[in-house]
Amino acid sequence: MSKVVFITGISSGFGRSMAVELAKGGHKIYGSIRSEVDPIPNVNYVRMDVTDISSIEHAVKEICDKEGRIDVLINNAGIGIGGPIELTNIRDAQYQMDVNFFGVFRVTQTVLPIMRRQNEGVIICISSIGGLMGIPFQGLYSASKFAIEGYCQSLSLELKPQDIRVVLINPGDFSTNFTSNRKIVDNPEIKLTYPQFYNTLSKIMSDENNGLKPEILAKKIGKIIDRRKPAFRYVIASPLQKFSVSLKRLLPETWFAAILKKYYD
Repeated sequence: MSKVVFITGISSGFGRSMAVELAKGGHKIYGSIRSEVDPIPNVNYVRMDVTDISSIEHAVKEICDKEGRIDVLINNAGIGIGGPIELTNIRDAQYQMDVNFFGVFRVTQTVLPIMRRQNEGVIICISSIGGLMGIPFQGLYSASKFAIEGYCQSLSLELKPQDIRVVLINPGDFSTNFTSNRKIVDNPEIKLTYPQFYNTLSKIMSDENNGLKPEILAKKIGKIIDRRKPAFRYVIASPLQKFSVSLKRLLPETWFAAILKKYYD
């Protein structure tokens, strides 16, 4: 059955792959952009910034005026900051949360009245394995994803009586433009105070650049959308990273922290 799907942050590696895959599946796709992008066949674009509520309201109204409904919302827009938490500029930290968490909050809050009128809908939020465990020198990114985790757990309970499903996606390392777009904290104190940062950052970037292809996640999203009752959470990652999620649940905190410390050098 064809559905109207709204994807935020469609210019990202995940967003573009999801749009291509879902359009092939016969769904009507709308994707949010902030600037011009290469067109994707059978995909419609709306101008929107997840930090600007007026642009969100305008984009959602544009979709509803054309389609009369939004069946699936995929909260995909996000950014990353790499660096020691102590030396991160407060404005950058606030922007990280504004995009990754409050962006999800704003868009979902705008779309929810439409789904309630329809008496159905699916809200998919792209979290991260970094939302299940704190990653060194990605602390603010992890914090934004931890916030999404709690938000979605509460939202899912609130919406159960209304037949609106909330789905959390926890991707592991994927090879996308997220790596090259990550903002690196620029502070001369890093070399002296946190000399291990550069080794850890190199490890993180290598894992991402050699990670899974975004098409794998896109195909999984396609299957989730087609399910009548999707699960609340899907961890989409390499076998090793899925195993790390299981270890996090089973091991004492100090043991798991020691494993992460050794892995990230």
